[in-house]
Parts: sequence; structure tokens; C-alpha cells
Amino acid sequence: MSEGWDWAAFAASALVFAAYEVRALWIGSRYPERIARSAHARMRVSWVTALSKQPGFEIVAVQALRNALMSATIAASTAALSLMGTITLAAPRLGDGFALSSMFEKLSSRALLEALLMLALFASYVCSAMAMRYFNHAGFVMSMPVASPERQSLNGMAGEYVERAGLLYSWGLRFFLMVAPLVAGIVSPLAMLPMTLVLVSVLWFFDRPAKTSA
Repeated sequence: MSEGWDWAAFAASALVFAAYEVRALWIGSRYPERIARSAHARMRVSWVTALSKQPGFEIVAVQALRNALMSATIAASTAALSLMGTITLAAPRLGDGFALSSMFEKLSSRALLEALLMLALFASYVCSAMAMRYFNHAGFVMSMPVASPERQSLNGMAGEYVERAGLLYSWGLRFFLMVAPLVAGIVSPLAMLPMTLVLVSVLWFFDRPAKTSA
């Protein structure tokens, strides 16, 4: 009976988080100014466009991209270290939990949560690493002289790369924050739902963009 309640708590938590993300994506696709990740993506494109018209600001642009690159590097390193620690602690038990001969009979919610924990950390690392890649490529473009023909032909690419990098960095942080309810579920499955509700509340606060005068 206890295992049944554990699975029910996991299902409820997954539905709450999925519902929130679907709602946020729906709002962001129709009203970009109401969701931070969409509003910030547009802001970064505007930043590239503005600096592409101002000669002499190449160093400023590269420094800003370097700061963003360092933030993504820290996020990727933290996720990688956390993943290695999780693998060290959980991997010995996962072999038994996901044994093919008894996968559907003895699969426990704890084993699934540990696997999802590693998956969330790996996804956080990949998103942050890809953000580093796009920030790095955009840095090469933004360091070119504004008036050069090569720079003019690549401004659109720089804008798209900065937009992608920002979105990937945002998703990297979201995947890392997902660790909280997963860890709570491993400690006590019934605590997963309350922690998921707390996470959704925090994400809603983060997803509210700053008000502008426009």
C-alpha cells in the first residue's frame, strides 16, 4: 500500500510540473512579454542589434558575452560534479532496480527517482554546455569591427546564437532546480508533491519579467 501511495505522489508531482511548463510555454508563445524566458530572449536579440550599430563597442560586447559564458560554465561544472556524486551513490542500486528480468515487477519509485535525478543533472549539464558553445560563437562575431562586411553578414547569426544560448542557459537552471523535488521524493516520496508545489511557485516568480516603461 505504501508503494502505491509513493507512485501516486510521483504521478501527481509530475502532472503539476508538466502542467506548469505547458502553461508557461503556451503563454510565452503567444505573449512573449509575459514570460521572462521569452522576454529575455527578445532582449538579447535587441542587444545584438543595438551593438551592431555602434562602432567602438566591440570590447563591451565581448566582455558581456564573457560574463554570460562564465555563468554557463559555473552551471555546467556544478551539474557535472553533482552528477558524478549522484552516480557514485545511486548507481550500485540502480542495477537491481532496473534489472530486465524483474523490471516491471520490482521497479521501485526510489529507483525511478534516482534515475530521473541523474537524468535531470545530465540535462542541466548538456544545456549549460551548449549555452557555452553558442555564447562562444557569438563572441567571435561580436568582436569583429562593426563596419566590416564580414560582421554585417553575420549579425543575424550572432543574434540567433545569443538567443539560443540564453534559452539553453535558462533550461539548464530549470533542470537543476528540478533536483529539489526529486531529492525530496527519494528521502520521503510523500514530500515530493509539496516540494514540487514550492518549486512551481519559485519558477513562477522567476518567470515574471521586469516591468518596462514601454
